[in-house]
Amino acid sequence: MTTTIRRDTKSWKTQVWLSFGIAVTVCATGLGWLPGADLERAFMVMGYVFCLSAVFALSKFVRDKELRGHDTPMWSVVVWSGFAFAIGLTGWGLYQMDINPTYKAYLLVTWLFLISSAFTLAKMLRDDHEADVAEHKE
Repeated sequence: MTTTIRRDTKSWKTQVWLSFGIAVTVCATGLGWLPGADLERAFMVMGYVFCLSAVFALSKFVRDKELRGHDTPMWSVVVWSGFAFAIGLTGWGLYQMDINPTYKAYLLVTWLFLISSAFTLAKMLRDDHEADVAEHKE
């Protein structure tokens, strides 16, 4: 019996990487030119990095749970609460910043773009890895 291994097209992979690269670039640009104190900028940079890390951890957790069907209950709490804290604290920090509303909107949109493109990148990378594993089993 032959199993068909589905792979993403090169154009899709290119689009996902470009989208993620653009998201990182526009976020870095917005954070780099962020008015205010150095501490506020540092908080926002840490928040964005925390969100990125939480997105990849959550993506892996959800995918692993789908494949294995179980995980330790505490790990589930850690991953989901880490994601919630990352999003919540970064959103709160952005809301509290005393900056121009247009600039705040720019940071919000780029942040959401970064999160969305990171989830897409995580899925694409995991799909590619699973296709490689399936290919080597045959």
